Amino acid sequence: MYHTAKWKIIRVMAGEKDKLHIRLHIYDTDMPVVIDRHEEFTYREAAKDINEAVNAYSEVFKGKKSDKEILYMALIDIAYNYEVEKSRNDTKPVNDILSTITDEIEEALDIKKR
Repeated sequence: MYHTAKWKIIRVMAGEKDKLHIRLHIYDTDMPVVIDRHEEFTYREAAKDINEAVNAYSEVFKGKKSDKEILYMALIDIAYNYEVEKSRNDTKPVNDILSTITDEIEEALDIKKR
C-alpha cells in the first residue's frame, strides 16, 4: 500500500494530465487528493470505510481514549482487514500446484509418446 501511494505521488509530481482534484472528508478533516478520474469512486468508498471505522471506535472509546488512539485503532482494524483479504486473494500457491501438476502431466504424456 505504501508503495502504491508513493508511486501516485511521483506521478502527480511528474505532472500527468487527466487528474481529478477532490476533497475527502476523513474524521474531522477535509483532505485534498489528486487522483486518476477513474479511481474517484474507490477513493470515496475508502474514505467512507475509514469514517465508519473511526465512528465505531469513537462510540465505544470517546472520552476514554485520545482521538489519536481512536484513529490508530481504526487504522489497525482497516489494515488487518486488508491483510486478510490480500491473503484470501493470493493465488500463487494454487498456481504453483497447477504448474507442478501440468509439468508432471506433460512429462507423462511425453514418455508415452516415445
